[in-house]
Amino acid sequence: MHNMKRRSKTHDYSRSGYYHITISVTKALHQPLGQMAGRLDKQDGDSDAPHVQLSAIGHMVERELRDSIHACYPMLEVMDYVIMPEHIHFLLAAHRNIVSKSGKPTHLGHVIAGFKYGCNMRYWEMTGMIAPAAAAPQAAEGAANALAANALAANILATESPGTRGASTVLGATVAKPATVAKPAAAAKPAAPAKPATAAKPAAAAKPAAPAKPGLPPLFDAGYCDVMPIDEAQLATQRAYIRANPRSRLLRTTNRAWLQPQRHTVNTAVSLPALNGYLQRECPRQVTPDSFAAITRRLLQKDGYVFCDSYGNVGLLQRRLLPVVCHRKDVAIFHQQKAQCLAAAASGAVLVSARISKGEQEIMDAALLSGFPIIRIEDNGFPEIYHPSAQRMDDCAAGSLLLLTPWAYQFRSH
Repeated sequence: MHNMKRRSKTHDYSRSGYYHITISVTKALHQPLGQMAGRLDKQDGDSDAPHVQLSAIGHMVERELRDSIHACYPMLEVMDYVIMPEHIHFLLAAHRNIVSKSGKPTHLGHVIAGFKYGCNMRYWEMTGMIAPAAAAPQAAEGAANALAANALAANILATESPGTRGASTVLGATVAKPATVAKPAAAAKPAAPAKPATAAKPAAAAKPAAPAKPGLPPLFDAGYCDVMPIDEAQLATQRAYIRANPRSRLLRTTNRAWLQPQRHTVNTAVSLPALNGYLQRECPRQVTPDSFAAITRRLLQKDGYVFCDSYGNVGLLQRRLLPVVCHRKDVAIFHQQKAQCLAAAASGAVLVSARISKGEQEIMDAALLSGFPIIRIEDNGFPEIYHPSAQRMDDCAAGSLLLLTPWAYQFRSH
């Protein structure tokens, strides 16, 4: 399974640009940052619109997010953010290449590590796991110094682990390696974080992490996910996604049966031998024993039959179904075909299509726009955590859309 916390091998994470960052709290904690509140019938901007009622820890994280990162790295700006009960999203703009106060190029992972460090220290203090007086001097001097301290500690952990690469490895080790944080005496040396050169000396450089007592549970899970929008359209999409998170969550929790993937819910009644025979007849040159074996490895199966996972209103399957397939040879009669499909939808039929050709896409979009329910066959499976677009989610919640897929999820890099 693909690890969404891996970093791009071709991108320099010290460069300017936009980064949509997602950080989750540790799995041992249950929604420590707040609780969902508000009403779906209220529009954004209304005080009772869907939102997260932050806990004291959630407010602390919000302060760290808004103040600490920019204080330590003036070239970084948190443009949009949302703090959910068990994770946070924020859009980070690097207006120029990321450098430390000493002018040294700094990996984005070190910035995130520093943010986590500051949150961990305050979380431990707020929950009584450490006394405020036991905190590192740099924590008392402000969030910016705490951020820098952990960035340096993260550098050390990366240096101590040759053969591990990428920000997720560094972040995962930040709290998980007690040996680097088990030297309380080192906390008395606040000057250590200000010496980037000590990053090559594990014994000395590990001192900034000394205040973290061995075995203390971290607030955040190891690693983080990043998405890099490359144009204005993608940037707008990421910003809209962040802002829509509370509404999407409330929508899913109030429509659980429709707004989460349902596994192996639809038996297609197509056996693997029958599928093989059909493909052999339709495309004998493309389907070889090896290619069919590759297909079956991805297909969802049960008792020798192909099944589908679903997302949305499975009740649509009980209605009269009309497949929509448009061939290139039928282009001359497309308008007639479109009119017939929409007329059938108006009389109660549910249109079903994989939306492969432009004609199929046009008919299915027109049907949905007209308020007719449709079923879409997806060409990839649903991951464990699946978030369709806001429009698709609204259509599913309204009962007018059902997504089906016979495939196991497969990560795609594009």
